[in-house]
Amino acid sequence: MQIGQFVFGLAGLLGLVAFMPPLAGRLRLPYSVLLALIGFVLGILLHLHAWAPKMVSDFLDTLQAFDISSDTFLYAFLPILLFETSLAMNLRRLLDDIGAILMMAIVAVVVCTFAVGYALNAASSYGLVVCLMLGAIVATTDPVAVVGIFREVGAPKRLSTLVEGEALFNDAASIALYSVLLAVLTGGGELSGSTVLGSFLFSFLGGGVAGFLMGRLASGLFVLLRGWPAAEVTLTISLAYLAFFVSEHYLGVSGVVATVISGLVVGSTGRTRMSPATFELLSSSWTQMGFLANSLIFLFAAMLIPRLMAEITWMQIGLVVLLFVVTLLARAAMVFGVLPLLGRTRFGTRVSRPYRVVILWGGLRGAVSLALALAVTEQHAIPHDVRQFIGVATTGFVLLTLFVNGISLRPLIRRLGLNQLTPLERHLRDQAVSLALEELRDKTEELGRQEQIKPQVIERLCTVFDASQAGVASGQIQSLTEAQKVKMGMAILSAREVELFYELLKSQIVDWKTAESLLSRAERMNDTVRLAGLAGFEAAIANDLRYSRGFRAALRLHYLFGMQGWLVRELDKRFSNLIAKRSVAQRLIRFAQTELAPLLGQPATGTIVQAHQLRLSQLEDALHSLTLQYPVFAQWLQESYLARVAASQERAHYRTMLSHSLITSEMYADLVKQITQRWRYLDERPTLDMTMSAMELIAQVPMFDGISEQAKKDLARRLRPRLALPDQTIHLRYGGMRVMYFVASGALELTLPDGSLVELGTGQTIGEVGVLEHIDYAGTVRSLGYSRLLMLTERDFDTLRGKDPGFSEKIEAVVRQRQRAYQVWQEFESGQRQHEELPPLFGLAHALSEAENFVGPPLPPNWAEQSAQQQAEV
Repeated sequence: MQIGQFVFGLAGLLGLVAFMPPLAGRLRLPYSVLLALIGFVLGILLHLHAWAPKMVSDFLDTLQAFDISSDTFLYAFLPILLFETSLAMNLRRLLDDIGAILMMAIVAVVVCTFAVGYALNAASSYGLVVCLMLGAIVATTDPVAVVGIFREVGAPKRLSTLVEGEALFNDAASIALYSVLLAVLTGGGELSGSTVLGSFLFSFLGGGVAGFLMGRLASGLFVLLRGWPAAEVTLTISLAYLAFFVSEHYLGVSGVVATVISGLVVGSTGRTRMSPATFELLSSSWTQMGFLANSLIFLFAAMLIPRLMAEITWMQIGLVVLLFVVTLLARAAMVFGVLPLLGRTRFGTRVSRPYRVVILWGGLRGAVSLALALAVTEQHAIPHDVRQFIGVATTGFVLLTLFVNGISLRPLIRRLGLNQLTPLERHLRDQAVSLALEELRDKTEELGRQEQIKPQVIERLCTVFDASQAGVASGQIQSLTEAQKVKMGMAILSAREVELFYELLKSQIVDWKTAESLLSRAERMNDTVRLAGLAGFEAAIANDLRYSRGFRAALRLHYLFGMQGWLVRELDKRFSNLIAKRSVAQRLIRFAQTELAPLLGQPATGTIVQAHQLRLSQLEDALHSLTLQYPVFAQWLQESYLARVAASQERAHYRTMLSHSLITSEMYADLVKQITQRWRYLDERPTLDMTMSAMELIAQVPMFDGISEQAKKDLARRLRPRLALPDQTIHLRYGGMRVMYFVASGALELTLPDGSLVELGTGQTIGEVGVLEHIDYAGTVRSLGYSRLLMLTERDFDTLRGKDPGFSEKIEAVVRQRQRAYQVWQEFESGQRQHEELPPLFGLAHALSEAENFVGPPLPPNWAEQSAQQQAEV
């Protein structure tokens, strides 16, 4: 075929496709069903166009000359369809239902394959392997048709996620089973459970790993291409095809899974790694490519139907009907049998009965099944009757699912009420419309007076607004409970929080790494709040303030090996996150007070604001602890944040001037460059001051004053700097040895054996009694803030004690004071047990405090009585 003819035929098909969506809407047919009809008609006309005019005849001749093979479907169109669908999916929502999705994608494919195989084997003479391969071919579902219907009728997002997720992954399972069975059928393999299972697991898991690695590599390259939108979009197209082809041909794993996983990775990280404008361009570009690929693949596949169905017999028609019934029953067994059981475990989520009905009926088949069947017909090593049967059965089955399930799916969704808003959503909608109409009425009336429009015209328009507002008010449901209003308001604010974090990224107020962390945590909080409302929010904010896994791992390495670099980076990240969260929390409170109060009322809004104010207070406390410990870094962060906000507002101001033609595009580019130059000094990020040199910290501990320089050097070699976090428990054993700590900065809280509390500050010690006397401390120790500690092990203490008498004397003096305090406390306890009528005496904490402040001769014999009398007088 000449290149001109190819372009002519392709352009003609694209022109035809352009009119399909509006035509499908007018005919109230699913888009994929209409494409199948048009393709089927074109397939017939390819052989009956002698009557047609010259241009139409040439167009049909060109279509007939197209080399439509299985490779065309699998390598030209399938990567685009898979990547576009996975790119648009919300990874967080997908993970929420991953148990149900994988069960339907993997287990259901196996069940369908074997159900079809044994049923058709019993009803025909084609053999078990042929029937099993047919089962694998028809087990894969096509999400495009059903999701298109979901979008038309407004079905819930979760339903679309379940069906799309199933279709993305069951393609891989179906193709893996198909490949094994095709090898057996062509004489290149042996059918066994272990062979099938091993091949499938290797293909599926290997494809997942390959796709993840390639997706992460591409996400890293986006940073290098930032500012070149066309290049970034082109890289994603390259990724879609390379992930599929490299995995299939060089790695020997599933290209389907690799493409899906790489698309999910890019979809979840691209919005933070790319510029916001580029990510929006990426989404629109892939939507267009997905539309074209889906339309062409359906047309090409449907054009093959007349050829594949040319030799159909009545017996094969009966087998097609049996195939349809068996696949439906197998799917029903999974949806209504296994899926509810999975929902009772921690691996799955509960799926309501209406959802399960739609999932059962929404298992439409499409282009992938036709492509696999076409691949079988191209295998000349397979007998002709087998190839003909596979082609006929698959084609007939796909047509049945499209014309029976596809046409009836929209009425089914409406009958089940899945396209309707919940009572809460209807109430909020009506409240929003009522407020909007009231505001618009006032603005329209004011504009009419300004424009000197006749009062009669203004009055008529106001009458329209009044009638609409009355209709909304009459349709409102009974007043909601305060708990319902609070839950709805919390869900609105949690969704708003995700948007605000994304706005911070778009405004370049935070970098992509910070935005990635913030968005991930905000989406998890959003999911929790949608399910559990206020209680979920309270649990989520406690979890949100916890240290990340990376932070805990860095802290663990710091304690084990003294590594500080990773911990510094994690502290830096936590500092930046806390500042951004505090800013967003303040904006959410203002949003609730101004926007939610008219919708939900003051009582519910007050509850919501109170919950967010509590969160703001906790964020400020956490930030204050860090600021006290690292004041220089905190000042730089605050300055950097404020400067980024100022730069964002300046850029927005210049964009407005550009849109109003006050400045030219060249002037705008120069002004933006000046903004970058003006704030360049903020790129010099100060180092977080956590380089805890032992010698520097020794100088901060008064106990070490007066010991020799050599003793300080020996001590510095053995002391191990450690950072303790707020509320962290300090363990007085390390690697099986007892240890003692010197507080270089910060504060520790001791819980003493009598339950009383005492605080230790800079220069004080803990654990020295246990190290000196070789006993374990009975209480607990925790850090009140970010505390810098110097750890000395039992073995090193004994070594230093023997080498330097001065060091030993200082430690022993502290130990004697605490032992004396403990002895006095025991005497008090003994006296109080003998005289129960006496008021409680001061506790061990007070005794220790007195002992710490006491310097000089031993305590007098009547010290306890004097203190008891003073306590009683108080």
